[in-house]
Order: sequence, then C-alpha cells, then structure tokens
Amino acid sequence: MKFTSVFDIIGPVMIGPSSSHTAGAARIGRVARDLFGRKPKWAKIHLYGSFAETYKGHGTDVAIVGGLLDFDTFDERIKTSFELAKEAGLEFEIIPETANKEHPNTARIVLGDEIDELSVEGISIGGGKIEISEVNGFKLRLTGGMPALLVVHDDRAGCIANVANCLAMHHVNIGHMEVSRIERGLTALMVIEVDQNVDDRIIQQISMIPNITKVSKINN
Repeated sequence: MKFTSVFDIIGPVMIGPSSSHTAGAARIGRVARDLFGRKPKWAKIHLYGSFAETYKGHGTDVAIVGGLLDFDTFDERIKTSFELAKEAGLEFEIIPETANKEHPNTARIVLGDEIDELSVEGISIGGGKIEISEVNGFKLRLTGGMPALLVVHDDRAGCIANVANCLAMHHVNIGHMEVSRIERGLTALMVIEVDQNVDDRIIQQISMIPNITKVSKINN
C-alpha cells in the first residue's frame, strides 16, 4: 500500500471517536455543503449499513451536521452541532435506512433551501478519507482530497473541450476528470479535480460557456 503522507498512516486530526464514522462523516457533510454552495435551510440525512447501526455511539450524526455547518474534522464545535444548527436555522432529520449499499459506511444527504435542492451520496473508506459516489443521480468518484469542479452541462459536442481550454488559459492543471450522463443528449456532469483552488472569476467564465448550466467547486 502506498502512503502519500504521514496522515495516511496515523489518520486525520479530528474530533473522535472514529476516523471512519466521525471524521469521514464530517467530510461528507462538508463536501455536500460545498457543492450546494451556501448554507442549506434543511437537510435529510439517510444513513446506511454500519452508519445506520452505530451512528449515535460514534457521533456520525453530529459529525455530518457539523460538516453541513462548514466545520472541519478537528473543530470542537462538532460536539454541539445539533444545537448550533438550530441556532443557524438549519432543520435536519436523521434517517437510519435498512437497505443495503455497496459500502457499509454510506450516507445520502438531501439538502436545500427555498431556491434549490441537492442530493449527495458519499462513503467513508477509512482513515477519515471519503468518496462521493453520486450527485443528483449522476454516478461519479470524487475523493474530496483535491480541489474540484462539478460542471453540469447539456450533453453537446465541444462542452468538455471548452471547459478544459478555459482552465488551461488560466494555468489550472487538471489532475483527474470524468464525465457522467444519465441519458445521451440530455444533461451531463463533468467532475474535474485540479491542482489548485479555482478563483471565482474563473468559475464565472466557465458558467458563461454555451450549454453550461451550473458550476460548483470544492476548495482544499
């Protein structure tokens, strides 16, 4: 097994008790918040497998809510995230599910406000690391370990090249990229992991490219 840093061996700096059930859960919540682009007004948190079985003892529920409040894994406020969510006007519901998922540490978060809503499914793979496996029905693989862009677009020729050219023009290097679509010719999703955080001005330029409908980013 290849380790990229000492933190891959000893785990993340975090509020305990479990890197998989607490730190990973907080990161799933925080990535969902990043993809939504602002503080949500409400969230329904569906827990599967061991998440559903042990979430109270391991703090999975408070960790996800803390992530939705934009708290990092080491933030002491995670311990009181339920109370802080209520103060911030975030209504949430924890829903243990009995359905089986491919990975035992799976959470699906549906969050929104009066303008929009978003569905994000993520798994905690150990050591505080996560993968986002689905966004609004699009299958993908997003680690959350690198800055990333999620670009919703019409499934038209040239969209991918135009986005890549825009990033290249601003010297933003692409580390990993994949495209998902539910049906040919309709809506598609680009997932682009990059080497540095992307400035809002670049996000605005990408948003103005023909056939681009929405751009979200995850900073690192």
